[in-house]
Amino acid sequence: MIADAVVVQRGGRRVLDGVTLEVRPGEVLALVGPNGAGKSTLLAVLSGELRPDSGSVTLDGRPLADFAPRELARRRAMLTQDNALSFPFRVREVLEMGRSPWIRTPQQEDDGRVLAEAAARADVEHLLDRRFTELSGGERARVSLARVLAQDAGIVLLDEPTAALDLRHQEEVLTVARHLASAGRAVVVVLHDLSLAGAVADRVGLLDGGRLVALGSPREVLTASALSAVYDVDVEVLERDGTLLVVPVRGPSRA
Repeated sequence: MIADAVVVQRGGRRVLDGVTLEVRPGEVLALVGPNGAGKSTLLAVLSGELRPDSGSVTLDGRPLADFAPRELARRRAMLTQDNALSFPFRVREVLEMGRSPWIRTPQQEDDGRVLAEAAARADVEHLLDRRFTELSGGERARVSLARVLAQDAGIVLLDEPTAALDLRHQEEVLTVARHLASAGRAVVVVLHDLSLAGAVADRVGLLDGGRLVALGSPREVLTASALSAVYDVDVEVLERDGTLLVVPVRGPSRA
């Protein structure tokens, strides 16, 4: 998947301003940046849910707009920040929704196996008979992740998948992302925790004011100078056992 010079405008403001990047199979690409930088908007454009005002997004050389909805759903799956459902579906029914793109295809025969694997990876096996509306925020987030995994798409787009999770489940989500990439899928994940991005990503895209200001390996992008400038706060980048840790420098306010 390739995004080329993507522009999205809202209220006369460029939410995305000429963003170009490639989403590669076998790789985790983390999108980071301050609030309002355009991360979620970029993910919506990559998913095909939002058409850019200019520029293009292509998948295997075809514009996303040329894909029928079900065909696109077989190629990419997206986890949004909003995990709400209006009806009290049981968790197993929510997971089954992820298999709907494969109805009346040979892949429908894999439903049982794929659903079981998705539930296990997201640690929701014990929740299958619960009502979605009865779950905690973290449980809903894990069920929504399981639904995305059940979709069994080659491109997986995750918008802040760790936001409502405790430490253990944050680590499990990162393990899932790495597993998907190792299996040859393309994973794009929006993260606010820069240390998590440094730990899980093959490449990091740093957005600021709708522009992609840096794209490269975590070591290339997650530098103290770049992050301090974009986030307008002094940070220090440490390394422990080969993993980058980004921490604010606490002290007198910046001049």
